[in-house]
Amino acid sequence: MIVPSIDLMDGNAVQLVGGKEKVLDAGDPIPIAERFGMVGEIAVIDLDAALGRGSNADRIRELVRMAPCRVGGGIRDVDAAIEWLDAGARRVILGTAATPEVLRELPRERVIAALDARDGEVVTEGWTRRTGDTVEARIAELRQYVSGFLVTFVEREGRMGGLPDERIAELARLAAPAKLTVAGGVRTPEDIAIADRAGCDAQVGMALYTGAFDLAAGFCAPLRSDRADGLFPTLVCDPSGRALGLAYSNVESVRRALELRQGVYYSRSRAGEWIKGATSGDTQELIAIDADCDRDALRFTVRQSGRGFCHLGTATCFGEERGLAALDRTIAARLEEAPSGSYTARLRDEPGLLASKLAEEARELIESTDAAHAAEEAADVMYFALVAARARGASLEHIERALDRRTTRVTRRAGDAKIEEAGS
Repeated sequence: MIVPSIDLMDGNAVQLVGGKEKVLDAGDPIPIAERFGMVGEIAVIDLDAALGRGSNADRIRELVRMAPCRVGGGIRDVDAAIEWLDAGARRVILGTAATPEVLRELPRERVIAALDARDGEVVTEGWTRRTGDTVEARIAELRQYVSGFLVTFVEREGRMGGLPDERIAELARLAAPAKLTVAGGVRTPEDIAIADRAGCDAQVGMALYTGAFDLAAGFCAPLRSDRADGLFPTLVCDPSGRALGLAYSNVESVRRALELRQGVYYSRSRAGEWIKGATSGDTQELIAIDADCDRDALRFTVRQSGRGFCHLGTATCFGEERGLAALDRTIAARLEEAPSGSYTARLRDEPGLLASKLAEEARELIESTDAAHAAEEAADVMYFALVAARARGASLEHIERALDRRTTRVTRRAGDAKIEEAGS
């Protein structure tokens, strides 16, 4: 699939030719990351740090908080790599520091080794120093320590001359089971499709920035429909991954969805574009689009507003929500509409009552002795915890995002209980 690239220099997104000449300054990377992040991981490369003449760390910290990012450029030791992983980077990209001594100290599934190659020879120090090593030899040496390789064909970088098809297929086989990402030369969506068929991702910069093709065309290039009408079945989900319903997409509807950042699909009955909620008001904010493993179906992750996704007025096309999602939605409505004197209003307006109930139910959960009892008490804890969170403006989605962020941390706290001060 496509991996959009944001190369940073002096705080701005830029594009270089051959790693030397700056030919494009795209300005503020934040809106670029907002758009790119809807189709998967973004490669964020700190060129200043890589060249040893500064840092864009503050800018990158903003980006990793708002979009899924793999971060590279100037990461030269274990501590720097762990710092970025703890900050929220999905993965780190190591170049010169990608040695067995460093890599064995890092979580393999979170590390990509960058191999910059000029005419097949690995080059370092901003592509200025020849090492004498071949890409094949370096892959064989590092394969056991990383989950992926980023191979940049320096002689093609920024020139949009196309990818070397047979070469990337050969390197992908050599890198397996590590995933190969290739960069340098992508000029058409077909290049991305070719890379995907070889089992590779394609990192794309210049072609996107210059408008050679757009994000939708690049994302959809590897897709294959097995339907006579060429449409892609599209599972529509909420931020927690719960299915809201089924729709259909094509390249044009994906393009409009990315442009509007809304749930936009292809309507078979209308034979054209369908913007969810355009007439009903039950609109969707688009968060992300994913392709499935066979590249013949899509998943739209959306934030649904109004009554729900279904035209019958239910939250999903499979009926009403259940579990924590239903509880969260109910609590939000009751906190907003709770009449004075109701229990929900009391919990909202009397912090002492809510605190005592949380403590009471937590204690009863601790004291539970069997599965049924524990489930009941845990349900009580979750109810009061969600009331407390919602009263402060945090939804179940916020809570789940916080949990997901914690999984990216490599450095762990000891987890010891806090010691209460005397008299507290």
